[in-house]
Amino acid sequence: MDFHRLFDILPYQQARYAKATAFFRKTVAGNEERYSSQEAVDRVNVLAAGLLEAGIRSGDRVGIISGDNSPDWHFYDFAIQQAGAVVVPIHAAATDSELQFILRDSGMRFCFVSDEGPAARIRANAPESLEKVWLFSGEGALLLSDAIDNNLLKRLSEIRDAIPDTALATILYTSGTTGEPKGVMLSHRNIVSNIKSVITLVPVDYTCRVFSYLPLSHIFERMVTYSYMAAGATIYYPRQAGTLMDDLREARPHYFTAVPRVLEKFYAGIVASTAKRSLPVKRLSEWAVKIGNAYKTGKAFPPTYWVQLALADFLVFRHWRRALGGHIRGITVGAAALRPQLGRLFSAARIHVREGYGLTESSPVIAFNRFDPGGVHFGTVGIPIPGVEVCIAEPDENGEGEILARGPGVMMGYYNRPAETAQVIDADGWLHTGDVGKFVHKRFLQITDRQKDLFKVSGGRYVAPQLVEKVLTESPYIEYCIVAGTDRPFVSALIVPDFERLEAWCNDNGIHWTAPQFMALHPKVNRFIQHEIERYSESLPHFQRVKRFILLHEPWNESSGHLTPTLKLRRSLILRQYEKELAALYNDQEK
Repeated sequence: MDFHRLFDILPYQQARYAKATAFFRKTVAGNEERYSSQEAVDRVNVLAAGLLEAGIRSGDRVGIISGDNSPDWHFYDFAIQQAGAVVVPIHAAATDSELQFILRDSGMRFCFVSDEGPAARIRANAPESLEKVWLFSGEGALLLSDAIDNNLLKRLSEIRDAIPDTALATILYTSGTTGEPKGVMLSHRNIVSNIKSVITLVPVDYTCRVFSYLPLSHIFERMVTYSYMAAGATIYYPRQAGTLMDDLREARPHYFTAVPRVLEKFYAGIVASTAKRSLPVKRLSEWAVKIGNAYKTGKAFPPTYWVQLALADFLVFRHWRRALGGHIRGITVGAAALRPQLGRLFSAARIHVREGYGLTESSPVIAFNRFDPGGVHFGTVGIPIPGVEVCIAEPDENGEGEILARGPGVMMGYYNRPAETAQVIDADGWLHTGDVGKFVHKRFLQITDRQKDLFKVSGGRYVAPQLVEKVLTESPYIEYCIVAGTDRPFVSALIVPDFERLEAWCNDNGIHWTAPQFMALHPKVNRFIQHEIERYSESLPHFQRVKRFILLHEPWNESSGHLTPTLKLRRSLILRQYEKELAALYNDQEK
């Protein structure tokens, strides 16, 4: 048996692996939700039949919105597909204006929500086209029959069998970091091709436990969880966002996916915890990190290094793994750039971190660092996956240019936007990613910047902002930064420090700590951040170095609107918000 459409994956798992526990979640109340492969298949069929009874039609757009991951998310996803409809996931953190746009643009007819909170928001922003909002469970859920009528079963079977793999499966609205969201149309074939390529590269099988906490409304986590099911792994889910680390320890997963910020916070937590320990423990941890930072895959080290690494593992790194459940083998990272230092350090600690790259428009993975020996280079996004061609358009003298991708995962197009589709997919089928990159070490793809984010300083030199930002955030004291300087004489930056670490530094250096809004103005703090900028910018050309900066005291997160659901910076929004402050900075310099 094989699978060609997304909703074939659960029957495929049941036929090949027949898991007694395929999905597991402990609720906030402490109850256990546990489903076998067969129970999952049956649940999806019942939901699909309920949708047909409710009057769903082929091609209807049906939304799903949930603040937390759960088995129900997948069950409604597959049920909607089996009924011939199109799934439209919505990020739980979407603003009211984004909700209004998605509901209206998609022509959504029905929507499933996890609880009454998002349900109220959907109803408040709903256009006339939205007929019904159902909760996942309880009062307000889709009414289901105890026994499915045979005629209804026959009708469901006929609808399901008639759906080709080329049919539209889902519309995913991009997070809109630079403007109005666009609906990316992906077919079953698009996503299935990505799944079949990825499962050959990740050593996940039916014996593994995996953990899913990134938003399923994002194609990265959604495709990965499909891959877990196809490989026969058992998927565990967190109770809620605030219980992530406790749930990881309880689930004891072998693999999970993450965004770089989660690993950065995990490491920051380790550093903060160590700082409170005795001096010998602090020195031991610092020594272990130094050994880990020297780690490079494929490099020949003297025997003394391996002895030191083994000792560091026994004394320090095994406690890191224990904090992640004790059985962790690998973490796949996407959605943003991973600091190479963290990749080396975690891999030295036998937490093998592998960074990949892709777009919603490519279903999503384009390239990926492998778990096999010789298949990883930190600082790159890996090797193009099987079936995907990658080329660099009009490379410069350094081999850099726009990254183009072609293959079965390239989207059907943008919903209701044929002109914009034609702008990104050319006549030869190449997807123009808008990312700038090059190949290094012969076959490894390296991303250097976003083509549309490049800007010129007044001296006529191009600045790659994401490269500069990546370098600066290597400092443990800089949590986020955005660089600016279009047509200005020098590069400037907006910086959000890691206040927890900054407070520890102030205490160590005899600086009285008060509220963040005052510390952001403190002359000694600003001089220290300036020193950090200069220290980490040594590798940058002189014209790309930050000359002046503004230290901000308010955090950037999803709630504040500065980050997308996948923790990417909303660059244009942030630059607009601080436009006056940046202008004043340049005016002061000119005076």
